[in-house]
Amino acid sequence: MSESSTAQRLYALIPCAGSGSRAQAPGATLAKQYQSIAGQPMVMHTLAAFAAVPAIRDVLVVVAPGDDFFEHHSAPCVVRDCGGDSRARSVRNGLHDLFEQGARGDDWVLVHDAARCLVTPSQIEALVAACRDDPVGGLLAHRLPDTLKQEDGSGRVAATLPRDDKWLAQTPQMFRIGLLSRALDAALASDPDAVTDEASAIEALGLAPRLVPGGALNFKVTYPEDFALAEQVLRGRAGEKP
Repeated sequence: MSESSTAQRLYALIPCAGSGSRAQAPGATLAKQYQSIAGQPMVMHTLAAFAAVPAIRDVLVVVAPGDDFFEHHSAPCVVRDCGGDSRARSVRNGLHDLFEQGARGDDWVLVHDAARCLVTPSQIEALVAACRDDPVGGLLAHRLPDTLKQEDGSGRVAATLPRDDKWLAQTPQMFRIGLLSRALDAALASDPDAVTDEASAIEALGLAPRLVPGGALNFKVTYPEDFALAEQVLRGRAGEKP
């Protein structure tokens, strides 16, 4: 990338401070992002995808204070132990660290879930291409393929909802660092529980992020059964027998 004073640089930020208790595989004690899939800790697959995108200047991983995982694993990233008690606070703290390291407000940041270990370099590059000149930014997302039901509160169907305009939000989510920092500060000050992802904070400012088609396999490993599927996909990509 050009390093001229007017060039907008591109960073990646991976919040990696959660415990991921819902995704604990049988007998596992590690946080889910550090559990092994296809022979490597999950987060290493995630980082490999970003390392394969030349346009990204630096990848910042935000871990919890006291987390020494990366002291024992070499990875193509910068690690900071400034994780907060929520994803939104970890991301906000990471953005502040990027500023301290010389990033500018008009530089771009791609925020990605450590547990979306099946993201591909081509998906990341497609997001960058779609959003690089966008006034707001955007996110990878997947059109809802299934019929959508609304529950009545007792485990029964209350209604069937139209799905034509429904998307499943994914990551990376790409916004300018200054805009996202302001959006997260405002959202955390007003209603922290409403900040479910970076796009929701941007939306709270009255802006409309761009939806960029991702893919069904760019799912977040959330439950124990997700490990088996992620393992199969990764081994298949490597040409191995599952």
